[in-house]
Amino acid sequence: MNNHIETEAGYFDSTACDLNAFNAVVDQKANPSTVPNAEDIQKNVPIYDMSRLRPSLEDKERRRTIMAEWAQVLRAGAGVLVLRRAYEDTVVIDEVTMIYEQIIASEKLASGGGGDHFAASGSNDRIWNSLQKLCEVAPEVFLRYFANTSIAAACEAWLGPNYQMTAQINLVHPGGAAQQAHRDYHLGFQTAEVSAEYPAHVHDLSPVLTLQGAIAHCDMPVESGPTKLLPFSQLYRAGYAAWRRDDFRELFEERCIQLPLAKGDALFFNPALFHAAGANTSSDVHRMANLLQVSSAFGRAMETVDRAKMCKLLYPHALAAHQGNTLGVSNLRAAIAASAEGYSFPTNLDRDPPKGGLAPETQQTLFARALAEGFDLQKFEAILDEMHIKQLA
Repeated sequence: MNNHIETEAGYFDSTACDLNAFNAVVDQKANPSTVPNAEDIQKNVPIYDMSRLRPSLEDKERRRTIMAEWAQVLRAGAGVLVLRRAYEDTVVIDEVTMIYEQIIASEKLASGGGGDHFAASGSNDRIWNSLQKLCEVAPEVFLRYFANTSIAAACEAWLGPNYQMTAQINLVHPGGAAQQAHRDYHLGFQTAEVSAEYPAHVHDLSPVLTLQGAIAHCDMPVESGPTKLLPFSQLYRAGYAAWRRDDFRELFEERCIQLPLAKGDALFFNPALFHAAGANTSSDVHRMANLLQVSSAFGRAMETVDRAKMCKLLYPHALAAHQGNTLGVSNLRAAIAASAEGYSFPTNLDRDPPKGGLAPETQQTLFARALAEGFDLQKFEAILDEMHIKQLA
């Protein structure tokens, strides 16, 4: 289906995104024959009963069959699936919840709480890097919590083996506002301008580098605001250009669905699926989910490079070339791209939160800004060192 507008140079133009084409994409219906292992289909989303399927994950061939079905759902189907009873015993969920509540309380005392992606700061409680923090506080509990074959199979179904787990706790209290519709990491965490710089085939590639998931730490009726989802929307190729447009967001609000979750359920979706946390209109449900952001093993460079050191060595020469007009802007940009780090992540989001934007400043952006504003070497090095400290684990 040709559901996008691509410029002649192979880039997506957000001004030419076709709302009618998008509407046609999300107008599809789930085909039960493509999800034979699903217990049910609700609002186009296949529901899997892990109390029934869990033993099958111990058999290699049966496990591969189930994972292939999940991958097909995430890639070409609804783009989202629910694992009911992903946790056979929710006692460990309660233990982890208590630990996270203590972490939230201590972090709020220390800093007032962290920022959030796609939602106003202060409308919920957030624990960045909940993965490591749980392991540091209670390693034995961490072991039991992540010793979960259902979660592991879902991750491997989309990313293959050797994936990298990260997680963040999101706690939305009664009255907590909804997020705006968006797509997720990687391209979803870039500004519209940066996203538009990537060619169309990278827009196709981005979704297969990450899997989004959520573990329900409490029962989540619809009024508590479980994630709003638009099935099949991951199939709209120009979606990373389109999701910021008001007309696409309005259509999302008209057509999105929500599914209630029970404590111990898990939800997984393609990061290109249009989605948003819902508003908590309940009077007494403090909605807690552990948001899993799982990355492909292939998102790593071959060599370790001390780019901060390179930046410090290069900067005085780049500044002299810039001020003396011996190198043009495009030449300097090429040299900066070959030396400075061009990506905001990974970082320590407690010290380097996405306040005022989706992602922190990169070394490359800092380098270019320093040249434009005429920083001396001492100032440039000081900001670079501060950036490094913020990013440390």
